[in-house]
Order: sequence, then C-alpha cells, then structure tokens
Amino acid sequence: MESKKIIKEVIIIFWLFVLGSILGYIFETLVVLIREGRFAIRQGLLYGPFIPVYGIGIVIYYLFLHNVPIKNKVATFFATMILGGITEYFCSYVQEKIFGTVSWDYSYLKFHINGRTSLLHCTYWGIAGVLYSVYIVPFIESLREKVDKMSFKIITLLTFLLLFLDIDISWVASYRQMERKNEIPAENSFETFLDQHYPDEYIDRIYNNKIERY
Repeated sequence: MESKKIIKEVIIIFWLFVLGSILGYIFETLVVLIREGRFAIRQGLLYGPFIPVYGIGIVIYYLFLHNVPIKNKVATFFATMILGGITEYFCSYVQEKIFGTVSWDYSYLKFHINGRTSLLHCTYWGIAGVLYSVYIVPFIESLREKVDKMSFKIITLLTFLLLFLDIDISWVASYRQMERKNEIPAENSFETFLDQHYPDEYIDRIYNNKIERY
C-alpha cells in the first residue's frame, strides 16, 4: 500500500474513533436520562464528550467489515455483536488491570461474562453494527473525498494533538489516583502536580459511574 493511501486510512480511522467516542457519550447520556430521569456526565476522558470504548468499537467495525464485506444485515448483526462484545470485555479487563477500576459491571444480568459484557449488551453492539453499515459507511465515503484537502489535514492534526493530550492526562491522572488509593506518595514534581490539579474528588466527579476494584 502506498504511503498516501496509508495516511488516508489512518486519518479515516482517527475520525471514526472520534465519531464513535462522541456517539458513545451521547448514547450513555441518553440512557441515564431515560432510565433515571436525570442528566449525568458519562465521560471516558477528563476533558470533552468522549467515551473511547465506543470509538474503539467503531474502528473495529471498520477494520473488519472493510476487509470482510458483509451485505446481509443479519450476518452483520451477529458479526458485530461478537466483535463488540469482545471489545467491551477487553476494555473492561485492561481498565481493571491498569487502574484497579471498571466503568461497568453487568453481573446483575443473566448471560453475562465476568460482568464485563452480557448477551444484552452484545445485542446492543449488534444493533449498532447494523446502524453502522447503514449510516456510517456512506459517511466514510464522503470523508474520503475530504482527506486530501490541506485544510482538513490541518484540522485533523490539531484535533489529534488535543485528543492525544486529553488521553495522556486522563491516563496518568487515573493511574496516579490508583497510587493514592494504595497510599503511594508522590515521588516527583509531576506527581505532585497531578495530586494538586486532579484530586480524587475531581476525577470521581467526572468518572461518576466508576466502580473501584482495588
């Protein structure tokens, strides 16, 4: 594959990740609003309306369905149902192993797998996969037409840098919180900075659905 084609694919994957993360935020917010009748932040990062697990999910859809085209919506449903379930399980597992927390626990549902995913939520992923094939695939084709424009590349670069910083600070701040929970004192000025600017109260307010498993 030529370098230009690789760059195009990377840009498309990046914007799909951004789109999926934002759609996930909207979905989670609506679920809380409908289920509990209240508005609650459901961010996956400290800044911005992003929940990365949904971004990862939509990228997985793209990588799989782009290379293994499925025209039958029933087959698409079952394929993305499995892919989404695996993605959700993996993200939950990684979060727990690194930060000692999880953002969802489906142990109260029937047909769950270690509380990390369930038949019900896999079904949601399958429905999302069908919607992806209907609505997102045409969006990808329109996105391809914009990739070569310099202005679009500049916007992509700036967005990438901001999102990279967001992911980075969210990662280190959450890891530092885990260390505080384990009574590990700050060992340098950066960790002191994290303790001062990202205390437990701030992080817990953002990640208000977090479940600790220390």
